[in-house]
Amino acid sequence: MSALKKSIAAAAAASTLALTGAAAQEIGYVKISSDITLRRMVVKNPAAKGTVLFLHGFPETMLTWRELAQDLGRDYEVHAFDWPGYGHSSRPSADKFGYAPRDYAQVVKSYIDKAGIDKSKLVIYATDVGALPPLLLALEQPEIAKKIIVGDFAPFDRPEYMSDRLRSLKAPQTAEATRNAINQNRDDIVENAFRRGLEANEQFNLAEDFNQDMLAGWTQGSMSTGDAFYHYYLHFTRDQQYFEANLGRLKTPLQVVWGEKDIYIDKKMGEEFAAKSGKPFTVLPRLGHYPHLQAPQQAGREIRAAFD
Repeated sequence: MSALKKSIAAAAAASTLALTGAAAQEIGYVKISSDITLRRMVVKNPAAKGTVLFLHGFPETMLTWRELAQDLGRDYEVHAFDWPGYGHSSRPSADKFGYAPRDYAQVVKSYIDKAGIDKSKLVIYATDVGALPPLLLALEQPEIAKKIIVGDFAPFDRPEYMSDRLRSLKAPQTAEATRNAINQNRDDIVENAFRRGLEANEQFNLAEDFNQDMLAGWTQGSMSTGDAFYHYYLHFTRDQQYFEANLGRLKTPLQVVWGEKDIYIDKKMGEEFAAKSGKPFTVLPRLGHYPHLQAPQQAGREIRAAFD
């Protein structure tokens, strides 16, 4: 482990909050393959009613779930990790790991197995680039979770529902230039991505250490978070088309939630997905692309209801 990883892990561990009825958050690392070690956050509870696994999006890290983990940790065991290419998880070269949704699906499987999570008592809450991977996994393993809650992502190949930048990343002829622009605008993305599309009275501030965690974890070695995002999109269309073609095999209980004011991926995407899959769909009024940060209490209620 690098000195930077050790210092960040130590700082995070030192700042964790002791919870009523649960252990403090544990920040550490877990090796899931020869090429991938994940930084993770775990809240253990000796009387847990079940387990929650959070899967973050771009440009986030596992710290996006900290407030929710503290709340839910009073009743459940809670897990979150940095995706490969994000935060302080491994960043193998693209010839060793593809960074596509299909590859991330195997990361989810390996993590659940390595952590020894009881799938029959597991609720997965996933957003943005984190949402398609567990759904792909569920096609092969319907019993992967008690329920999956997903939102604000692109399950189908529908560029018309996506923002201009995401469309340009999806198109082969503009993808490389878009990757360069994303890396060059790292500071602006971390500072403003969470506020765009929201009125002044709806905007929210992130904890400074979460901001710094995203910035510090943007580039590790030769792979940046922007590069990982680019590689995700290289095979995104392939994986979307595979998922839609096999949608009839999706048997895992599922709920779809969406921020009403999401400017990155229009709620029409969620409406179509819910209609085609026959799953319940909830629009979250006045919320944007990151409802778990804008209104964490709402996300907490959705998760608690999934266990009932």
